[in-house]
Amino acid sequence: MDSLFTIGHSTHDFSRFLALLKQHGIEVVADVRSRPFSRLPWFSRPYLDKELKESGISYVFLGLELGARRDERECYIGQRADYDLIAQTSLFQKGLERLKNGVGKCQIALMCAEKDPLDCHRTVLVCRYAKAFAEVSHIHADGHLETQQEAESRMLNRYSSGEGDLFRSSVELLNEAYKRRGEEIAYVEQTESSVVNDES
Repeated sequence: MDSLFTIGHSTHDFSRFLALLKQHGIEVVADVRSRPFSRLPWFSRPYLDKELKESGISYVFLGLELGARRDERECYIGQRADYDLIAQTSLFQKGLERLKNGVGKCQIALMCAEKDPLDCHRTVLVCRYAKAFAEVSHIHADGHLETQQEAESRMLNRYSSGEGDLFRSSVELLNEAYKRRGEEIAYVEQTESSVVNDES
């Protein structure tokens, strides 16, 4: 199975971010932020595209297809984006197909903002489905890799309820963990009383 990587730009300076990409042989950065801009100007799309290309790494924007803030109204329950609904859209499926076609040709890293993979839709939404056609590894800030399976184990441990888990299958437990984590980190449309994730 081909490899797919992810990375969160976090608060890295550009040189550190580039070093992490080079450490793992990344050839293409696929930006899955719905809004490809940042308080850190070097992670805004125009600068990032230019600097990566000058460093021999291609930049592709996939935020329309694989982003967590959606324009499609059918992706929301109330004000909150729903990951299961997003996954059913034709645009999301198109984005997955682009990834599937690309992973066999080059080393791709999905990029979003969050440092911890479990705080980001790149893991809880995109890689939940991408793992069907790629071996997914998340690049952490210190350079070590965490597989999607290892991230899922962390997520399961977070939501394990103990005794009741004995009566449910591992698939049911994992699906519930994905649902609960997705609800916790999903984008919420801004109102006076809502709090939104900043850059997903």
